[in-house]
Amino acid sequence: MKNTQEPPFIISKDFLDNLSTIYNRPDFIEKDPISIPHQYSILQDIEITAFWTAILSWGQRTTIIKKAKELFALMDNAPYDFIKNYTEKDRKIFDSFKHRTFNAVDTNYFLLFLQNHYQKNNSLESAFSKNILPDDIHIENGLKGFYQYFINHLHFPARTSKHIATPEKNAACKRICMFLRWMVRKDNTGVDFGLWQNIKPSQLICPFDVHVERVAREWNLIERKQSDWKTALELTERLRFFCPEDPVKYDFALFGWGVENK
Repeated sequence: MKNTQEPPFIISKDFLDNLSTIYNRPDFIEKDPISIPHQYSILQDIEITAFWTAILSWGQRTTIIKKAKELFALMDNAPYDFIKNYTEKDRKIFDSFKHRTFNAVDTNYFLLFLQNHYQKNNSLESAFSKNILPDDIHIENGLKGFYQYFINHLHFPARTSKHIATPEKNAACKRICMFLRWMVRKDNTGVDFGLWQNIKPSQLICPFDVHVERVAREWNLIERKQSDWKTALELTERLRFFCPEDPVKYDFALFGWGVENK
């Protein structure tokens, strides 16, 4: 739905489009966590590494990339094949893996969840898209449904729920939104993958990290004081004013400008 009333912006569409072009380019990949899934070519390997790397994405980007490489090396850098054949005896492999509060307990549940999903599905896309209704403007129902799907397992450890955000708890869901941007958006730059077909770019919500938040506030793109799901919705709705069909392309502009102008 296109906005008809112009919000109180202090920047223009041309300015945002130019910034998006500057930062949405292959050079962006090298120092960003998205570099991890770009090392793979099989659909399921890309999905798995993108999903898991996004979940691990808090802290410095160099550390995130290092820990993601460490994790997938434990799977012989063939995560889909490893997950298909994962058994109880493989649990010990991950005893020493940790990134902040994400530990071996979480890792092994992620492996079980992904194994269970891929036993019945060819792609991780269905875990999100099956919960999105035909007339949904954005992905909120998809994220809510995915959270319930993720925790609905006999061996689910309660501690692991903190690693999957949901709008039901009014979380900004930055990591999941970033992962979905990677999977859904498609253009000719080769940064985002655009592998999924059942979620539209217009339904994506802008990943709301500290850099994006700071710049969005400086440019009057958000008015809410909180850093939560409702604010992420507010920001994305403002970005739809500039590009209704692909508002999250401006994530590059906000994030890139924020990182380079600390």
